Parts: sequence; C-alpha cells; structure tokens
Amino acid sequence: MKPTASPKTYRVKSFGCQMNVYDGERMAELLADKGIAPAPEGEEADLVVLNTCHIREKAAEKVYSDIGRLKKPDGTKPLIAVAGCVAQAEGEEIMARAPAVSMVVGPQAYHRLPQMLDRAVAGERATDTDMPADAKFAALPARYSGRRRSAPSAFLTIQEGCDKFCTYCVVPYTRGAEISRPYKALIDEAYRLVGAGAKEITLLGQNVSAWTGEDDKGHRVGLAGLIRALAELPDLARIRYTTSHPADMDDDLIAAHGEVGKLMPYLHLPVQSGSDRVLAAMNRSHTAESYLRLLDRFRAARPDLALSGDFIVGFPGETEAEFEQTLQLVDAVGYAQAFSFKYSPRPGTPAATMDGQVPREVMDERLQRLQARLNRDQRAFNEASAGKTCEVLVERRGKLPGQWLGKSPWLQSVWFEGDAAIGDLIEVELVEAGPNSLGGRLLGRVSA
Repeated sequence: MKPTASPKTYRVKSFGCQMNVYDGERMAELLADKGIAPAPEGEEADLVVLNTCHIREKAAEKVYSDIGRLKKPDGTKPLIAVAGCVAQAEGEEIMARAPAVSMVVGPQAYHRLPQMLDRAVAGERATDTDMPADAKFAALPARYSGRRRSAPSAFLTIQEGCDKFCTYCVVPYTRGAEISRPYKALIDEAYRLVGAGAKEITLLGQNVSAWTGEDDKGHRVGLAGLIRALAELPDLARIRYTTSHPADMDDDLIAAHGEVGKLMPYLHLPVQSGSDRVLAAMNRSHTAESYLRLLDRFRAARPDLALSGDFIVGFPGETEAEFEQTLQLVDAVGYAQAFSFKYSPRPGTPAATMDGQVPREVMDERLQRLQARLNRDQRAFNEASAGKTCEVLVERRGKLPGQWLGKSPWLQSVWFEGDAAIGDLIEVELVEAGPNSLGGRLLGRVSA
C-alpha cells in the first residue's frame, strides 16, 4: 500500500443495532478531533468507516459488496476502515480478501482509530481487534464539550458484552464478556449530553439490565439505581433502556417503572420463542411461563406499559407445534412493537451445527404468520391510543410544510402540524391511528 494524502473528509456508515449507532457517533468525534470534517451530503468522502453488524445472515458478504461500491468521483477508492462486529469476527480474512481496506478495527478498539489512520496514510495496513473495553471508554474524548449539539434523543452505552451465551448468538465472541462502565463516567456523559440539548437518553447495552456499579456514596447499585440518579438531572425529560435479558430484571428495576416518572412506559424484553424446549436449546434460562409472569409484574408496576420483544423462527429442531406455542405467547402478551427474524446460522455458534436445521421455505412461511400476528397487535395498540393526550418529543420535520415528527412516551411515531421546533416537548391529543404511526393534534408546548 502506497502512502496517501491525509483525508480531509469522512463518512461513518453504521449498520445494525443502536450500540453501533453510538459507536459510530464516537468514531465520528475521534475523526473530528483529528481535524477531519464530515463529508457534505451527496459528496464522496476521503475516508469511509463501515461500522458493521454480524447478527444477520451473510453479514460479511454484504461488507465486501459495500467495499466494492466505494469509489470517489475520479474513480479511485477512499481510505476504507471496517469496524464493528464483522471486523472483530473476520478481521484477518477481510484484510486478505479486500486489498482496498486500509484498517480493520473491532468494537472494543476503535478508540485507537486515529493512530491507525496515521499508519494508513503512511502506507501501512493495520488491524486491531483487542478487547480492552475499559481502556476504550477512558481514551474516548469527552462528548459534546461545548463544540457540538446533541440530537433531542441520544444514546448512552452503559454496558458491553454478554455472558449469557445463547446458542445462536455471536455477541459474546465479538463484543466479549459483560463489562459495566463506571457510574461517575456515565453521570458525567449524561450531564454533557443534556447540556448539549438532549431531552431523552436511551441507555444501551448488549444486556443493559446487567449493568452494576458504585454510586457517588460508594453503594453498589444496579440499572434502577443509575436510572434514579439520571432522573435527578433537571433538564433531562425522558429515560429509556435497551436491550435486556429476562434473567437480570430485578425487583428494584420493576419498582422503578412505577416510581420514576422520567422512565418511559416502554419495555423491550426479548423472548425469542414460546416453546420451552426451544428456549432450553437456545440456552435462554427462562421459560415461556416465567417470562409471562415477569411481564405481569412490570404491568402491575406500570399499567400503561408498552411491551416489545424479539423472536426467532425456525431455530434448529423447531416443530410446527413449537412454533404454534410462540403464536400463543404473542396472543397472551399483545405486543405494542416487536422484531422477528428467521434463524440464521452464525459461524462459531453451537446452533450452527445442531441437527434439524429448518428448511428456508418453512421459515419463510412461519415468519409471515408470526408477523401477521405482531402487526395485528401493533395496530390494535395504536388504535387504543387514539383519544389519549400525551407529550411528544419533536425529533424532525415532516414531509409536509408545517408538519413535525416525534415520539410518544410509548415510542410510537407521532406526526402533527403547528408551531414547534426540534427538541420541543409538545402536548398532543392522539387523533388518528395507523399501523406504524399516529396523527396528533397540537394542544400546547410543554417545554422548549
């Protein structure tokens, strides 16, 4: 690789989960601190960072496809960095198969991206897939230190990695063991986010409910304790968290949903299947019954709670009767939102070599049936919301003049017309329910 000119512009393309979005924002801050500007909309960048996700099928092949499409107006390729979970899992192969890639950096090592960039400019290809998560966060620059504004709704990663080892999942191998960021570092980052304009903070983790730390009095606290502390920030209006595991939902967190007004009435709690045999094969450590009882406890603490979940259809060995048990669980819960996927073998996971791999056409048909139930329940939840009055956090302009888009407390997309601005909390009456959004009538501004 020949030496090249230092890049003047960059673009970070993040795929997959919200934690990747957070990581992409932090990488952008590192590049900005190095004096590199974001590429203007519609213009090609001198440096492109592909921040990848390894969860879905053929993730690696999609990365190579993206690399092949990257070209500058003069026909040359930009400097290319591959980051994220595909980089962690397949870094050496990426370097071997894609000579255009200058840098491969894993999700726990991206704080060293500026140094890797210096090596790339000098003509040296570099790979870094170490996993020192604490070192990463300690090395990242302070967020929004007076130079940039935050979006009205911001992400804050509080925990990384997972110790659950679900048999279908690559996260323990690409993100490492569960690590909790220190309490003080999180309070400080949240304070800066709110100072930069964030009205809502979503706490992120591969298993966010496993977060633990010592508060400013030296007391051991869990996620609920962190939420209660963040609720004390005067200008923070809303708190959310995702994604959780049923095994780590403790009494204090359940109580917080009924006691902390800033904690939004929304819970995303993946279940994956309604079959106890399939759940055991997935190593999920809960049953359908224990999951339903846990949801009952949350609903008792917060009766207006909107529930969301994750589902996998076609896990190896899943029978039609076991799939029907998943449909029965869906009927019992009544999800406001949900995410559903066909099982996809991930190399290196135990499920990838299990007997009884379900044919593609069977998975396709089951997914369609499951999504029909989930769409039915989402529509029913939205229709039941019509007539309610709630606060909407304005996030962006709508397609029509004078139209605004934002989120309800239940994470529904709401549009309305009238006098507002991005970042406002607006009181609206929900008057029109669609399958994916609601229309609202502006009643007044709660805060600006």
